[in-house]
Amino acid sequence: MALIVCFFALLIIPATCFRPEANRPEASTPKVSIVKTPVSETNASETSVSKVSIPEISVQEKKAQFKATIIPAINEVYSDLMQQYQEVSESVQAGDDIDKFAALKKRYKAANNDELLMALKPHPQSIAIAQAAMESSWATSRFFKEANNVFGVWSYNKNEARIAAGTKRGEQTIWVKKYSSVEASVRDYYRTLARGDAYKEFRALKMETNDPYELVKKLEFYSERREEYTNELSTIIRYNEFDTYDEQKTIL
Repeated sequence: MALIVCFFALLIIPATCFRPEANRPEASTPKVSIVKTPVSETNASETSVSKVSIPEISVQEKKAQFKATIIPAINEVYSDLMQQYQEVSESVQAGDDIDKFAALKKRYKAANNDELLMALKPHPQSIAIAQAAMESSWATSRFFKEANNVFGVWSYNKNEARIAAGTKRGEQTIWVKKYSSVEASVRDYYRTLARGDAYKEFRALKMETNDPYELVKKLEFYSERREEYTNELSTIIRYNEFDTYDEQKTIL
């Protein structure tokens, strides 16, 4: 009798119970990720509405946006500085009046013509591009988005445009400069390396070589990470082939 009951029970079990897992609709159709809007961030009438999450852009897209935004500005500034350097260099070689460069020397804290030329000669674009990528997180950092600050340059002047960093050093608020444009940030960055006492060896070496991999070794004081920072710069230049921009002065 028990065998007969089991036989009839099997007959009435739905056929779908025996469908292979892979053939079930929920197994073959990918699920959409749903993000509920928090009640505190929406009106009560909207609390029942769900939003489909939007995936972040790919690394390739992020780099493409970075290049389109940063590299034209770096090329523009580099071109202007190189033209100025060449004009002053020719003037110095011609023996022009030394007072002609008095204003420039004061601006760049140069004691003589040699120091002025060291300051005026722009370093390779590849270095600037790599530092921009590192310091701005490929043009996605808050400093970049809110202040056009490409290179993480700090501010020590309360009278200039600036924004506060999100973290403090003890009780001290860290401020970073706010620029009117990306190009203004790039110009200030080049000027910082052209004037700062910490970059004297860097300026001297760029009169002897344009090799970015040699030059970045002299930028250890740009970051508290010192040698680790310069090694990372070299890696970024090499991996992304940024040194090709040093050979093509008008790449957009």
